[in-house]
Amino acid sequence: CRSLGADATINYRTTDFVTVVKEVTDGHGADLILDMVGGDYVERNWAAAAIEGRIVQIAVLEGVSEQVDFRRLMMKRLTHTGSTLLSEGKAKPVIDSTFPLADAAAAHRRMESSGHVGKIVLTVGDAHKA
Repeated sequence: CRSLGADATINYRTTDFVTVVKEVTDGHGADLILDMVGGDYVERNWAAAAIEGRIVQIAVLEGVSEQVDFRRLMMKRLTHTGSTLLSEGKAKPVIDSTFPLADAAAAHRRMESSGHVGKIVLTVGDAHKA
């Protein structure tokens, strides 16, 4: 992430990202959060966001519904919106690895190992890269 321009990186598996965001921004919070998780991350993102910050929901890996307390959204005057990040080419995905469709089980094992950074891609036909 740093090679892509990030000022700070956080391993959310071992560190509370809300606390670290507050630390690295001197208490300001994040002005923009792209959330791929949803679920119980919604309120944590609201906590990590700056006053008048923006949260863009780009996926819902943890589920499509969650009980949330809207008071933080209102008190911080946050904007929480959705997007599918389609074809403008402004966001470039990081590709961890590619597998031919016939090796989908190996791709799934790679994903389950949590050792990947970026997307794991299944290819069809001659599109596979070593």
